[in-house]
Amino acid sequence: MLVVHHLNQSRSKRVLWLLEELGMPYERIDHERDPVTRLAPASLKAIHPLAKAPIVQDGEITLCESSTVFEYILDQDSEGRLRPNKDTKAYYQYLEWSHFAEGSLALPVMCKLFMGLEERAGNQAMDGYIAKEIALDFGYIESVLAERDYFAGHEFTGADIMMTIMLEISASLGLLDGFTHTKSYLDKVQTRPAYIKAAALG
Repeated sequence: MLVVHHLNQSRSKRVLWLLEELGMPYERIDHERDPVTRLAPASLKAIHPLAKAPIVQDGEITLCESSTVFEYILDQDSEGRLRPNKDTKAYYQYLEWSHFAEGSLALPVMCKLFMGLEERAGNQAMDGYIAKEIALDFGYIESVLAERDYFAGHEFTGADIMMTIMLEISASLGLLDGFTHTKSYLDKVQTRPAYIKAAALG
C-alpha cells in the first residue's frame, strides 16, 4: 500500500486530495513542524534526505517532489483518471500547469510569503522583481481561467490540484484581489468532496 508522509501546514495536502479523488487506498503518517522554528522534524529526514513533504513510499520506491509524486500515483490508476490522454492538447496543458505550480508560480509567491515575515521598506530590488513576476503570473492565470473551466481544458485534472494549493497560499497573501475568474475558480474546486475530505485530514 502507498504510504504518504504528510507534514502539517504544507503542500503535501495536495497528495491526500489526489488520492481521495481517485479513491485509492493509502496509509498516512503524520509529521509535525517544530512549534518554534516551523521547520520539518528529523523524522522526515529519516525518510528522505531533503526532509520535505510530500514524500510517498511504495515498496522500494521513495519519492519526493509533488509533480513527480503525482505522475507516479496517476500511473498506478488503472482507469487513467485525472490526466488527459497523451498526444492531446489537453495533456500538454496539463503538464504545463502541473509544472507551473511549483516552477514559475511558486518562486514569487513563496518569496512574497517569506518577505512578509520581516520589516521591509518595499523599495529594494527584490520587491520590484517579485511584484513584476506576480503581475505576470496572475495575469496569465486569469486570462486562461476566463476561457477554460479548468487549467487543462474543460475537465478537472491533477493539474488543478497542483495549482489550487498554490492559489490558496496566494489568496491568503491577498494576491488574488482583482482576479475575479481566478477567485471563482478557487471557490469552485474547494467544494469538491475529495478536497473537503483532504482539507479535514491535512
